[in-house]
Amino acid sequence: MSTPSPTRIAAALPAEYRARLTDIAREVGFPAGARLFNEGGHADRFWIVRSGTIGLDVHVPGRQAAVIETLGSGELTGWSWLFPPHTWHFGAEATSPVRAHEFDAAAVRTMMEADPRFGAAMWQWVAQVLAHRLVAARVRLLDLYAPHGSGSSL
Repeated sequence: MSTPSPTRIAAALPAEYRARLTDIAREVGFPAGARLFNEGGHADRFWIVRSGTIGLDVHVPGRQAAVIETLGSGELTGWSWLFPPHTWHFGAEATSPVRAHEFDAAAVRTMMEADPRFGAAMWQWVAQVLAHRLVAARVRLLDLYAPHGSGSSL
């Protein structure tokens, strides 16, 4: 049996905090091909995937957007809502029909400020997700655009 990924909500947050988030969630759905957000747009919400898949992509000048990671059940979609100026750093598109919990970013930030332990747990989770996504972006871009073997001795 594999170890749960620390980027998935079930492994990252205690049940009490997951329940607090679920209490303010709004259930949403997206058809395959729907854009959740675009790089550079205003990050005022985020999602936790319940079912389906979402592709994270990055704009590459002169080329088609590069998908850097595919997210599935239990994964956080969007971290830019936590960092001013609250602007998306990646884009996201449903790659299959998606069901998700949607969260108002301002409401969650208010909850984090009101309860420092909850806030610390959320910061730690988002930091883990952020670190994972940056590595995934780097590896994917090296796979797509670097000369063969250029990223192997880092």
